[in-house]
Amino acid sequence: MSTESPGDGRRRGGEPRARGELSETVRNKLIDSRLTPNAISLTGLVGNVIAAVLVWQEYFFLAGVAFILGSVMDTLDGRYSRMSGKGTPFGAFLDSTLDRIEEGIVLTAVAWYFSTQGDDLAVAAVVVAVLFSLMVSYTRARAEALGIECKVGIASRAIRVVILSVGLLFAKGAGLGDFELLAPAVYVLAVLTVFTTFQRIFHVRRQMAGAARSAPSV
Repeated sequence: MSTESPGDGRRRGGEPRARGELSETVRNKLIDSRLTPNAISLTGLVGNVIAAVLVWQEYFFLAGVAFILGSVMDTLDGRYSRMSGKGTPFGAFLDSTLDRIEEGIVLTAVAWYFSTQGDDLAVAAVVVAVLFSLMVSYTRARAEALGIECKVGIASRAIRVVILSVGLLFAKGAGLGDFELLAPAVYVLAVLTVFTTFQRIFHVRRQMAGAARSAPSV
C-alpha cells in the first residue's frame, strides 16, 4: 500500500516547475538589465589581469582561483550574448581578441616566475605554449574564412584553461599538498598546442584536397 499523500506528488511535480519559473524570471531580469556581453568579457579580462599579478607575487593558489573565475566569464559572455540577443559582430570580435590577450597575460607572468627561478627550459616552454596557443586559434579562424570548419584538435581553449588552472592551483607553495605541477602543466601545454596546430593544418589540407577532387571538371 502506498503511503504517499496526494500533496507529495504535487510537491514533487511543483518543484521542477518552480525552479523553471525562477530560472525564467532570472533570465528575463538579466535580459532587461543593462548588462551587456562586452561587460562580461571585460570582467573576464580584469580577472585574468588579477591572476597575472598574483602569479607575479607568487600567490599561486589565489592566481588559479582568479584565472578560473576570469575564464568562466569568457564562457558566459558568449552564452549570454546568444540568450539575450544583445550580441554584436564587434562583441564577438572583442571576445575572441580578449581571450588571446588574457591567456598571454597569465602565461607571461608564469614565464617571469620561471625566469626568476633560473628555469630556462620552462621559460622556453611557456614561449612555445603562447605562440602555438595563438596558432591554434589562428588556424581555426583562417580555415573558417576559407569556408572550412576547423574545430579539430586536443588543445581547445577549454582544455588549455583546465591544464593551466591545475598547474597554478598545484604550484609550489600554493597550499594544496607538496605537489609542483606548474612546470609540468606548461610542458603539457607546449606539446599539446604544437600538436593541435599541426592537426588543424593537416585537417584543412585534407578538406581542401577532398573538395578539389570532388569538384566537377570543366
